[in-house]
Amino acid sequence: MTTSTKAAVGATLIIGALFFIFGFVTWLNGTLIPYLKIACELNTFQALLVAFAFYISYFVMALPSSWVLKQTGFKRGMMVGLGVMAVGALLFIPAAMTRTYALFLTGLFVIGTGLSLLQTAVNPYVTIVGPIESAARRISIMGICNKVAGVLAPIILGAIVLSDADALVGNLKTMDAAAKEAQLNELASRVIVPYAFMAAVLVGLALMIRFSTLPEIEAQQDESVTAKDRSSVLQYPNLVLGVIALFLYVGVEVIAGDTIGTFGQAQGIPLSESKNFTSYTLAAMVIGYIVGIFTIPKLISQSKALALSAIVGVLFTIVAISSSGYTAVLFIALLGLANALVWPAIWPLAIDGLGRHTKTGAALLIMAIAGGALLPLVYGALADNASVGPSNAYWIMVPCYLFILYYAVIGYKVKRS
Repeated sequence: MTTSTKAAVGATLIIGALFFIFGFVTWLNGTLIPYLKIACELNTFQALLVAFAFYISYFVMALPSSWVLKQTGFKRGMMVGLGVMAVGALLFIPAAMTRTYALFLTGLFVIGTGLSLLQTAVNPYVTIVGPIESAARRISIMGICNKVAGVLAPIILGAIVLSDADALVGNLKTMDAAAKEAQLNELASRVIVPYAFMAAVLVGLALMIRFSTLPEIEAQQDESVTAKDRSSVLQYPNLVLGVIALFLYVGVEVIAGDTIGTFGQAQGIPLSESKNFTSYTLAAMVIGYIVGIFTIPKLISQSKALALSAIVGVLFTIVAISSSGYTAVLFIALLGLANALVWPAIWPLAIDGLGRHTKTGAALLIMAIAGGALLPLVYGALADNASVGPSNAYWIMVPCYLFILYYAVIGYKVKRS
């Protein structure tokens, strides 16, 4: 193994640890939504503001994150991102003590801000650290780290904050105002210890990055005529269309992962079971990532994997809408399988050939994560509408998958026209 190969492997291991941590933090939202729905007495739309506050921070902070990275470099930028995330986790303590939903949302926004900086650094790092042809495979490895953490996160947090969920919901209906207030305050306080511990871990990881041998790398310097002639990053159609595709993808990914618990309850499934359904969606994604590792690019190209994922997404969505009970929940969970390869396939297709615009292009792709903020709210509004309901609200995912299919077949090639 050459020195450069060893450096790439070492960098991949460290980045894998980062993906695990922020995957854990991200997919806690699947449990926070039903938890805060009870603790703060919310409807479905209001509860899905959890996803909005978390993911909208990517849109707001992605371009500033790009500027920060230009000042700090990738490595120190990762440290700053972890520190900001720790601050957001600590905000959960006063939020829980006062049972103030707006403060919970603020904490989530700050955590998302840190993740925006971290992802703006990490995703191009993984793409650039090796050959572009195998970038999807490397990102798939990172995806496994991310989604394994996502499988564990709802189970762990659910066991802490929703261990007696069904009995609690039943008891709240019969309590007087004073007793209900006391019970809800106790419920809110259950997140204090986990989030304080999370903040400590994030600070520790930042220190680990500080003293690690993680190399500082620069974005590829593309000296081709294409890179020289284009003065604006928006002059790359493969990037612009990729940003739209990623916006829609993150929207459907978050809908599948974060609404499945409340959808299960709407199907008459007890909260004691439905609180863990997010883990099933992410377990399906892990399987998809493993498939990607062994098939891309040896057996299937990144674009073909993306097209297949979109087709499967459409089919599974329709089956879920047409079914009920555990079958419907199963196919929402199986959307994790359809979604797994979309992110790792879009990234290299979108930033290919950007040259000196790579960091800004990465920031625009991170901004597209705002899809996870907006589309779940649309779902929530439709689900709360008696004429639509939680099941039919999933129809919004079908056109999203169809656009992703367009990008996989035609859109990413526009740069070559």
